[in-house]
Amino acid sequence: MLNFSFVNSTQIHFGAEQIAQITDEIPKDAKVLMTYGGGSIKSNGVYDQVVAALKDHTWQEFSGIEPNPSYQTTMKAVALIKEHQLDYVLAVGGGSVIDGSKFIAAAALFDGEPWDILAKGAEIKAALPLGVVLTLPATGSESNTFSVVSNLDTNDKLPFASPFVQPKFAVLDPNVTFSLPQRQLTNGIVDAFVHTVEQYLTYDVNAKVQDRFAEGLLLTLIEEGPKVFSEPQNYDVRANVMWAATMALNGLIGAGVPQDWSTHMLGHEITAVYGLDHAQTLAIVLPRMLAEQRQVKQGKLLQYAQRVWQLTPKSDEQSDIDSVIDQAILKTEAFFHSVEMPTRFSDYQLGAEVADTIVAQLERHGMTALGEHQDVTLAKSKAVLLASV
Repeated sequence: MLNFSFVNSTQIHFGAEQIAQITDEIPKDAKVLMTYGGGSIKSNGVYDQVVAALKDHTWQEFSGIEPNPSYQTTMKAVALIKEHQLDYVLAVGGGSVIDGSKFIAAAALFDGEPWDILAKGAEIKAALPLGVVLTLPATGSESNTFSVVSNLDTNDKLPFASPFVQPKFAVLDPNVTFSLPQRQLTNGIVDAFVHTVEQYLTYDVNAKVQDRFAEGLLLTLIEEGPKVFSEPQNYDVRANVMWAATMALNGLIGAGVPQDWSTHMLGHEITAVYGLDHAQTLAIVLPRMLAEQRQVKQGKLLQYAQRVWQLTPKSDEQSDIDSVIDQAILKTEAFFHSVEMPTRFSDYQLGAEVADTIVAQLERHGMTALGEHQDVTLAKSKAVLLASV
């Protein structure tokens, strides 16, 4: 196991009717900016619950944060914070709203051009405190330090991380997911699955606790994910999927293990150029990335096949091992289909032209050596993209 330091300071309030916890979590003298997206929280009752919880607070609201939060929109929220001297951010939404709100919290106190946080990795020395009401289980952003923000003018989609934007608290009420459309539910399940895989399917460092946790998350998503659609009123299904998505990227399963993230890097560029949902890009890329990297990932792929998909090679012959790994990759893609997720560029009327465009983006952003071994070259990325048509 690799050396690591781990802490997760986010207070989680999980379960039905927990939105009321906001009242005590946010200091009474705080001046709050509530951020949200397209307004669905006003039709599903979440907005009213948040307003009730904030009845003793001074607050403003800012709507319109996009599914891929943009620098342009988030900077409008920063201007509102400065105009009204607000000092606390409450994100009400899914990963995109939370990611955008993390950037807002950091940019509001940043001395300089805030885009430098993303484009130049400028140091964040402070941020406004941030709380979260999660409405879409997917990214795990509600209890981690990571964020991804896009620039509409330059087709850039760039990540940043800082302990200063770790949410102080997060409310996870599975009931809020019952009003979500199929597309968002599908995205959330796939996103959580790939987050887990990116930290698990690397190489063995004898981190048995992390491996078993990751396998448990994958098995839970495989078992419960399709039930989101076959048993749409089942609270326990929603609860298990929501908690799995949070646990997939709160730092626990990634502590002390090598991590990949090559699928995500390609996915970010696909979203930036073609506008596909983040999870849609992951479902396209992951199966082909695993196939491309099967040799260096063989040990963990075999473990994945055996423990997650109950596939065992007939012998120690390489051909039998290869056959089992092939089946595991096919079952992964079949799982995506089982939760209504397409897995090819052609499903979105895109073809081989994607490869050169995305490789150029990767090169422009210095993404020329990806993966746990930094061996996913531009040539390998192109091969993955072409195989994904």
